[in-house]
Amino acid sequence: MCGIVGYIGESKPISFLVETLERLEYRGYDSCGVAYRPKNSLRIILKKRRGKIEGLKKELLSHQFDIGIAHTRWATHGIPNRINAHPHFDCQRHIFVVHNGIVENYKELKKFLLKRGHKFRSQTDTEIIPHLWEEYIKRRKNPLEALFEVVNLLEGSFAIVALVSSLDKIFVVRKDSPLSLGVLKEGFLVASDIPAISFSTKRVVNLADRQVGVISKSSWEVYDFHRRRRYPKVGKVEISSQEVEKGKFAHFMLKEIFEQPQILKSLYSLYTNREEVKFKELNLSKKYLRTLQRIFIFACGTAFHAGFVGKYLLEKYARVSVEIDVSSEARYRSLPIRKEDLVIAISQSGETADTLASVREAKSRGAKLLGICNVLGSTLTREVDTFIPTFAGPEIGVASTKAYTAQVFVLFLFTIYLAKAKGFLTSLQEREILKELRDVSRYQEKILKELDSLRRIAKKFSKFGCFLFLGRGINYPSALEGALKLKEISYIPAEGYPAGEMKHGPIALIDEYRAVVCIAPQDSLYEKMVSNICEIKARKGKILAILTRGDKEIVSLVEEKVFVPKLNNQDLSPLLVAIPLQSFAYFVAKNLGCEIDQPRNLAKSVTVE
Repeated sequence: MCGIVGYIGESKPISFLVETLERLEYRGYDSCGVAYRPKNSLRIILKKRRGKIEGLKKELLSHQFDIGIAHTRWATHGIPNRINAHPHFDCQRHIFVVHNGIVENYKELKKFLLKRGHKFRSQTDTEIIPHLWEEYIKRRKNPLEALFEVVNLLEGSFAIVALVSSLDKIFVVRKDSPLSLGVLKEGFLVASDIPAISFSTKRVVNLADRQVGVISKSSWEVYDFHRRRRYPKVGKVEISSQEVEKGKFAHFMLKEIFEQPQILKSLYSLYTNREEVKFKELNLSKKYLRTLQRIFIFACGTAFHAGFVGKYLLEKYARVSVEIDVSSEARYRSLPIRKEDLVIAISQSGETADTLASVREAKSRGAKLLGICNVLGSTLTREVDTFIPTFAGPEIGVASTKAYTAQVFVLFLFTIYLAKAKGFLTSLQEREILKELRDVSRYQEKILKELDSLRRIAKKFSKFGCFLFLGRGINYPSALEGALKLKEISYIPAEGYPAGEMKHGPIALIDEYRAVVCIAPQDSLYEKMVSNICEIKARKGKILAILTRGDKEIVSLVEEKVFVPKLNNQDLSPLLVAIPLQSFAYFVAKNLGCEIDQPRNLAKSVTVE
């Protein structure tokens, strides 16, 4: 959940290192630091501070440097302050380390090192790494051999970038935490993910799990943890700089909200021929799909809500039993997964630690594994049997928007594909669904053109200190997602609930000081939502309703409402109501002056358990 960077090569301004780090700031931003060697110097300069990278930039001299490492932190061990910020170093200030992940056995290792006379300055787990390396260099002399000893002692997940002051080399380690190497014209750039590298080069090496790299100015070598030489291939990334810049938008989140129609258009063109769904690379045979009876879905956060929508779709159209669980719980449950079952793992980054752990557990049971992921080459795409890319492009805003609708869209396409394979959907029915699915992006564009009323409503509702989001059926997950978006970026307590459960507790919260967002499209449960809204109104709750355009009944019951276009197939409605829910959260947070793209205590990619 931290961002780490390393560079070695021909001399560059120190701003190069810091600007690369800034592109990883969405991974953590409570403290930061750099360690680098100025050109024509043997001394390593270390600068650390609490807070965002912008503050660090002001402290740095306009040095040229040829080797350096940097870190932006999301705190796990030790409070956010200068001492706990990375890089950390050994007793002699000879070894400097930045680290993403958690060393689970750091207390045991720290006791060992204290007995050996090592002095520690911070409260972090990371600081034991340079000290342990120092200890083994004393024994083994060779820094690389000593590093092999160290990484095999560490338990947990980690990506490490390190430098030794006397060497013209950077050392990198990957275990269950992402790390990529960019090949530049005159040097090498290492970072936690590819978008940070793509500004400098399109040639990238994705280090595999349990690998160690040694990088000099002109070459690189990779080994596994057993000291065997490995030869990973250099690949090419297709990310453009425009994809990771805000452009005309005030925030990445707003930009990503507006990108959704085009993403769905692209997915429709990629995965259908307008007549039927085509997954050319999907490695699941029609024979297997015909006999499939049970699916497990594992995901976290927003991806879990997308998977929840998928559960409704798969059960209705493909008539399979679907169990969905948050990955952090699923991995510790005694789930009855069998080899004939299908496990669908959903992750925007493909690096979500709990989801990966759940996938590995399912793999040990022999189940088939399908990944739905936005990042090609990520760990998830390598762990599963087959995967469907969502191709939403880099998502920089911490609060997920476009990745969510892309996941829901892909799940709908997979549902159609499975239902057809099982004989529950005719070709004519498939064409009818695809026709309306094609129009979803156009409907989203209409909603985005009519956000002015939502801006006004958000300003009015910003004064409320508690929100309840209600939905029924396939829009119960929409209520969960709407509540999550609001609490993530505005810090206002918000709870998503099935509207039918309102009388079993949440109704006790409702009075004139509580706001309720009701998702009430004209579907088979519409009349039930009418009753819920009347119950809220009777208790003076302040209602914002998301309605189908042309609504005749609820529109007269509520003071504030926003509309989405009318659909023949209401199972598509989560793809429409997502836009006003995301936009409402954005406008409320903006009115309150919150950090929208980098909300407090959150990080984009949760790579620790």
